[in-house]
Amino acid sequence: MKPMNDSATSAVRYKLEAAQSKFTVQAFAAGLLAGFGHNPTISVSDFAGEAHFAPDTFAEASLRLVINAKSLVVLDDIKEKDKQEIERTMLDDVLETSMYPEIIFQSTSITTTRIIEGRYKAKIIGDLTMHGVTRKGLWIMSQFTLKEDELNAKGDFTLKQTDYDIKLVKVAAGALKLKDELKFEFDLVGNKEQG
Repeated sequence: MKPMNDSATSAVRYKLEAAQSKFTVQAFAAGLLAGFGHNPTISVSDFAGEAHFAPDTFAEASLRLVINAKSLVVLDDIKEKDKQEIERTMLDDVLETSMYPEIIFQSTSITTTRIIEGRYKAKIIGDLTMHGVTRKGLWIMSQFTLKEDELNAKGDFTLKQTDYDIKLVKVAAGALKLKDELKFEFDLVGNKEQG
């Protein structure tokens, strides 16, 4: 059996903590009546994941994130009836969470650049599986900080729903609908796993 290399043996792992993190999705209204609609903000409230890398060099860095698709909730201050209808449509008709309960991101490449001591920029490239479709080569730009036993990563990325065979939501005979593009923003906290 081959001995493990130094980067593998000295690698550290940070467990992402959903309760301490913020992860949102911004959708955008379109169509003739878009001015009367709103741009829903959706919270991703339940996910698990981990970041793994060699300290200092960030060799063999990886990131995996598994989102419970049923945990998406509308954050907007709107009538409870409207909120429930948007959430039902999103979970049942759009994401079809009964068939596709998880959204999974797995990095394939991470490159880092140091900004100052303890603060870095990262370009994360990976595969995203959503609604039963896996798309390769999603780019995520992030900044992260390391202090003691905590990792904090912030960033954003966009994607198109139709790339994942998701039908675009329309109401009022198409006069009000959501645009294809979604913007994701995250502020993730990870705690270093000991041992």
